[in-house]
Amino acid sequence: MKNLPFMPASIKVLCAAALLAVMCGFPVQAQQAQNNTAEDEKVIRKVADYILSEASFQFVGEKDDKVYATTAAIPKDVEVKFSSKYGEWHYTNGVVNMAMMNMTNFTGDKKYADFAAKHVAFGFDNYKFFQKRFKNDRRHHQYPFGQLWTMEELDDCGAMGASIIEVYGNVKRKDYKEYIDNTARHITERQERLEDKTLVRKFPQQMTLWADDLYMSVPFLARMGNLTGDRKYFDDAVNQILSFDKYLWLEDKGLYYHCYYSDSRKNGVAHWGRSNGWLVLAQVHLLKYLPKDHPKRQDVINNLEKQLIGLSRYQDQNGLWHQLLDKHDSYAETSASAMFVQGVAAAINNGWLDKRFATIAITGWEGLKKEMIE
Repeated sequence: MKNLPFMPASIKVLCAAALLAVMCGFPVQAQQAQNNTAEDEKVIRKVADYILSEASFQFVGEKDDKVYATTAAIPKDVEVKFSSKYGEWHYTNGVVNMAMMNMTNFTGDKKYADFAAKHVAFGFDNYKFFQKRFKNDRRHHQYPFGQLWTMEELDDCGAMGASIIEVYGNVKRKDYKEYIDNTARHITERQERLEDKTLVRKFPQQMTLWADDLYMSVPFLARMGNLTGDRKYFDDAVNQILSFDKYLWLEDKGLYYHCYYSDSRKNGVAHWGRSNGWLVLAQVHLLKYLPKDHPKRQDVINNLEKQLIGLSRYQDQNGLWHQLLDKHDSYAETSASAMFVQGVAAAINNGWLDKRFATIAITGWEGLKKEMIE
């Protein structure tokens, strides 16, 4: 993946995951004969295998970069960090884990799911060491595994929790199930909400609705509904999608705003590419698990169709979308483009979107291969 000079490491993790996730939607059946799917799989395997080669599950000293294979080897007075971004515990890592699980489902190659299982085990086997050491001298998300034992915002637990549900399907550890149940309680009972039950966040501004949080909640709720059979999780997920649409959709442009400030009752100014991508993927994840007889299933499908058609009008000539969707002087954005490609492809393959829209996904995928992958 091509590195921009201002691209933070965590965003490179996310972009790689988004590229992997594209394969969940391919091949687009109506176009399969026109595309070399074996070559496409080879490209995606290279991205996934790059992650496997770069990932390590160890720690290094903050000052001297000395490697510590286990927490038992870390001296009392030594501060450490993760030896690899792929070993960290942030929402981006949850996205990577789900992408890797999808890679195994798509290719049949177990090594990708093994990566996700190893990452989750790395967190649960080591977090208590850091929890005991934590002095509250920084924000919890800036400390190793701080987001594992601290749940303040959906970023802390939503994507990681969804990936742990998937890993739990293969690895039945008691502490995994306890974490899953705790995440469910946080999202359904403790996370801040508006009076109409729409999820909002406290940080960085009180009671602000961010498009990102639909992805940080709905994929977990969908999997929790599937895991438990309790329809309350599906109902909450559906209501979040329809509520976020109410607060963020701009009909004139056919795009979503990134945020809504509940104190001023105004939207932010930006139609941010990746935030629109989070909205797409949240709906795709939900429809994968939502019971066919759910009374509002068609409402979600209609909403996704509306968004995907709106987004198609902002696709650039090279097949990609921009960091700010309606500002073509902003840069072409990898993860947003990958999210939109996946959304269109998945919608077509599942019959949620007319197959005549397949060229959006095909052109986008070709643009990603040409412009964003080395």
